[in-house]
Amino acid sequence: MDLRIFTEPQQGAAYEDLLRVARCAEAAGFDAFFRSDHYLAMGDANGLPGPTDAWLTLAALARETTTIRLGTLMTAATFRLPGPLGITVAQVDQMSGGRVELGLGTGWYEAEHLAYGIPFPPLRERFGMLAEQLEILTSSWRTPVGVTYSFAGEHYTFDDSPGLPKPLQTPHPPIIVGGNGPSRTPRLAADFATEFNMPFAGLDALVEGQERVDTACRERGRDPATLGRSTAQVLCVGRDEAEVARRADAIGRRPDELRANGIAGTPDEVVDKIGTFGERAGMQRLYLQVLDLSDLDHLELVASEVASQLAAV
Repeated sequence: MDLRIFTEPQQGAAYEDLLRVARCAEAAGFDAFFRSDHYLAMGDANGLPGPTDAWLTLAALARETTTIRLGTLMTAATFRLPGPLGITVAQVDQMSGGRVELGLGTGWYEAEHLAYGIPFPPLRERFGMLAEQLEILTSSWRTPVGVTYSFAGEHYTFDDSPGLPKPLQTPHPPIIVGGNGPSRTPRLAADFATEFNMPFAGLDALVEGQERVDTACRERGRDPATLGRSTAQVLCVGRDEAEVARRADAIGRRPDELRANGIAGTPDEVVDKIGTFGERAGMQRLYLQVLDLSDLDHLELVASEVASQLAAV
């Protein structure tokens, strides 16, 4: 089971906070550092000092880390046109030495679109935008150098694009498609994704979701085994019950609720739960949502007491 660190900086974090977490995650041996792509805080968070751009952050981290993989869960199709997005992702992939992954979704948070003047069309249209962006990005990156790429869709038109720059990874960086929807999301994952992610889903929902995406793969003539499987879960681990409670309180949650809806408890407890996710739902990768970015000991505890046990299995 790959363990990845997943942050939500729109809740209140500066670039220096993210750099410290990314470096700590790299030093501790985590597989990747991911961040959300949001511009507005959620819930009671004040979001200070203000949002940081996901791809600008990853570009900087590409030069300030050396081994850890970097990516988004999820970049919103509403935020960027596919041409500039393709340029950005390819450049950051080159800057990182081929360590970038792109999570791409429809976008869902209407309030941030209103707050920052971003159009927010109905869901059906957003799914259409997402499907075309996935087609454009994967096809333009695969187009050989010296050959132009054209596309005519409902939302985007490309006319003799050079499809440059190319990413360092070939044919392109891994693509993550995710969500808990019953039909359109599994189909897009089967068509375009390297990995299918179901965020914050319980065990039964994860099992059902894998069955749906397996079916979508088979309908498209794709071997389901070629599609990676992952989930994102909130993290709250402590050496004892008092430390679990302290970390839960720091993020405004309760230990019992986190045990039911996340990866929470003592190291032995979370090792068992992660094992169940792998055995019953086929999860290969786990994005650990870290909400208190000041608590680097939390990451080091998971690396030493959880990841080490999983590696020994």
